[in-house]
Amino acid sequence: MPELPEVETSRRGIEPHILGRKVTALVVRYWQLRWPIPRVLPALLAGHKLQAVERRGKYLILRFSHGCALIHLGMSGSVRIVNVHEPVAKHDHFDICFDAGQVLRYTDPRRFGSLLWAAGDVGEHKLIRHLGPEPLSVDFDWQYLYLRSRKRKQALKTFIMDSNLVVGVGNIYANEALFASGIKPIRLAGKLTKAQAECLVDNIKRILARAIEQGGTTLKDFVGGDGKPGYFAQELLVYGRGGQPCVRCDKPLKEIRIGQRATVYCTQCQQ
Repeated sequence: MPELPEVETSRRGIEPHILGRKVTALVVRYWQLRWPIPRVLPALLAGHKLQAVERRGKYLILRFSHGCALIHLGMSGSVRIVNVHEPVAKHDHFDICFDAGQVLRYTDPRRFGSLLWAAGDVGEHKLIRHLGPEPLSVDFDWQYLYLRSRKRKQALKTFIMDSNLVVGVGNIYANEALFASGIKPIRLAGKLTKAQAECLVDNIKRILARAIEQGGTTLKDFVGGDGKPGYFAQELLVYGRGGQPCVRCDKPLKEIRIGQRATVYCTQCQQ
């Protein structure tokens, strides 16, 4: 699934091509994604100028004067800029066409993404309003994480992946941040110490920033706004490496399931 670095990479990739441009048409080829695309959306978008390309958690937000289009990439989705004459492929489900010939094309083999509309304050949309702070913001610090973790009895990995706590720390980056911090993913959140909270927040911020710098992580389907894959996969130290030697101690990495998600850690280096 595209996580925060992949969505931010997409945002940065598409923004220079469409910011300030006027929508000429929304062409929908498949209306039923995770939720149905609103049938009124083509009429709502046509003729309006794009004022901003934003991101909140894993949502891309296209801001117009009268509302915002929300795009979620789901499990396998991607957006990229193509020429208006680019042939349409099997899984290209919608195009947002702009006045200079640019097309924002959404591709999704599993069709689990979404395109929705928020007419009022996008921050109050039902999919947005419950979200926790952005992990790279000053609102997400060790004091916040430590206080929120008190008396919590869930696995720490599940805790930091909760979008109500903090947005965008998905499975890949939770594995990597916990390894970098020397903390077992199965450790109870309520047992987190202040020193561990500080270390973990620092590593979450560092790893997410590095992943964005590298264009995200491409494991299968993801490509950025320019159609290129992300390169952070080459820097993964634990995710996807179950049974392979730990880069620090050479002991085979252990792979388990937490919340039905693949979880890889070192039983020696993580306590």
